[in-house]
Amino acid sequence: MRPLLSLFLGLTLSLSTAIGAVSESHGYAQFGTLKYPASFRHFDWVNPDAPKGGTLRLMASGTFDTLNPYSFKGSSPVATANFLQYGINELNQPLMAGTGMYDPSGDEPASSYGLIARSVEYSEDRSWVVFNLRPEARFHDGKPITAYDVAFSYRLLLKDGHPQYRTSLQEVKRVDILNRQRIRFVFKRAGNPLLILRLGELPVLPQHYWKDRDFKATTFEPPLGSGPYRITRVSPGRSLTFERVKDWWAQDLPVNKGKYNFDRVEVDFYRDSHVAFEAFKAGQFDFYIEQQAKNWTTGYNFPARLRGDVIRAEIPHQIPTQTQALFMNSRRAVFQDARVREAMGLMFDFEWANRALFSDSYTRSRSYYPNSEFSARGIPEGAEWLLLSPHRKALPARLFSEPFSMPQTDGRGIPRTTMRRALQLLAEAGWKPVGQQLLNREGQRLEFEILLVNPGLERILQHFSRNLASIGVQVTIRTVDRAQYKQRLDNFDFDMISLTLPQTLSPGLEQSLYFHSSQARIKGGKNYAGVESPVVDDLIDKLLSAQTRDEQVAATRALDRVLLWQQYTIPNWYIDYHRLAYRNRFAFVTTPPYTLGLRAWWLKDLETAQ
Repeated sequence: MRPLLSLFLGLTLSLSTAIGAVSESHGYAQFGTLKYPASFRHFDWVNPDAPKGGTLRLMASGTFDTLNPYSFKGSSPVATANFLQYGINELNQPLMAGTGMYDPSGDEPASSYGLIARSVEYSEDRSWVVFNLRPEARFHDGKPITAYDVAFSYRLLLKDGHPQYRTSLQEVKRVDILNRQRIRFVFKRAGNPLLILRLGELPVLPQHYWKDRDFKATTFEPPLGSGPYRITRVSPGRSLTFERVKDWWAQDLPVNKGKYNFDRVEVDFYRDSHVAFEAFKAGQFDFYIEQQAKNWTTGYNFPARLRGDVIRAEIPHQIPTQTQALFMNSRRAVFQDARVREAMGLMFDFEWANRALFSDSYTRSRSYYPNSEFSARGIPEGAEWLLLSPHRKALPARLFSEPFSMPQTDGRGIPRTTMRRALQLLAEAGWKPVGQQLLNREGQRLEFEILLVNPGLERILQHFSRNLASIGVQVTIRTVDRAQYKQRLDNFDFDMISLTLPQTLSPGLEQSLYFHSSQARIKGGKNYAGVESPVVDDLIDKLLSAQTRDEQVAATRALDRVLLWQQYTIPNWYIDYHRLAYRNRFAFVTTPPYTLGLRAWWLKDLETAQ
């Protein structure tokens, strides 16, 4: 037997050497090491002994017409502004917490810890990953969460889920159910550390619930979940009530300790921000995340705030700010020429808007990744230059020799030199002044529509429209309801839109959704500008294959630089702090750098009652 044993051990050693070392851990860091060891009891920014109880009252903007957040059809509550910051949602729990939408990390940029999965195993070359599930994991009906549910979720989201899941999951080659608590994902290619994080974010749906239901349909029936709250009351489009699951299986896990402290959460939906703010002043709900700079400056001298019953707080953060911009649809003939797009940007007077409308509260965005280390700076150097240099012939020569810049004004109008430059660019693109208009050689006018869903933006864009009219560009501003807006966006039926793209602490697959040419024609996709660029595609591939944080930063800066110089958007503005007003009845430990952390707050009066 000894020769056979030696042969077996030799074969095992050879196989192990071929596939590389295998790691198993309580969490996963895309780069570097985890902050919290396997023995950690709770995150540093929570109170593990926070009292539980009471009711939290919230507001949400807009409306909803489905409670299925994963399908293409309809708009769910999580799609409304700021909803995910509240820490309650209709999402199913994922395998791991820390990245993604469900429960973002507070103090690490690209790390996740076991939730449904108690541990994760992966090969040294990142060609596969195994998730070991907790045997105690349960859905709200008491049925166990198994590897069969994970595999079912993967296949269902890939087949019938929102297009964003097809992009996130397309790099998986095979799924193997090893037993009821172990599932393996094998990748199409090795060296993809980000994919493990994305799979950890996979929401685990109950197979026994969904197998006989239409996953693509909208629904007001709360789907079966597994999280800290369940939806107990629904007023379609108007309000939701969440109640804490008292016997929740995951309440004592380190990732959840000190969180989800309210017994009941009531959410009312408001279509008008002015009506919502008046309701907050009148005491109808507890938190108000302010979106309007002018209101933040002038709107808080009401009695409850002056008495100290409402606290108005500016809370600094280190969260990469979302991409907020006017997106030009390059599928449309009017915006196919980058010179036209650049001319439009020259006529946008940010300084006027900041002075006249925003009380000088904002900073101009000069990047797709504001408030982060991923912003392109100066001229390309080092690793970034090496990524860009093979594409030199396809890129503007100025990209390599000068920093990207945007015009500045004194806040009192577009200078004549800037107007002349805009007209020069338009002339080079074939648009010539004829009377008070700009015409091309076919005699067509240079005109387009700005599509809006938020009427509050009209006052900004009317000024932009007047600036464009001064050089002969005819602009129509059209504000529509949310359902029509979504339909038109899903079909790319617009010329110019004002919107935001969420950015993360670790840019990755979402950049494919936003900018890869494979997404430019997918109905319901998020490549709103219609970017179809081999250079951009190559840089996204480089970003996704980054093996270190430095490689990730270099690839994202190179991507940022190319997108800026191609003039797909007119960048807007950002702030690097939370604007939060709240009733003086809450307590919390601290606000971590990477999330607002409301899921870890609790009621003060419960402390004295204990």
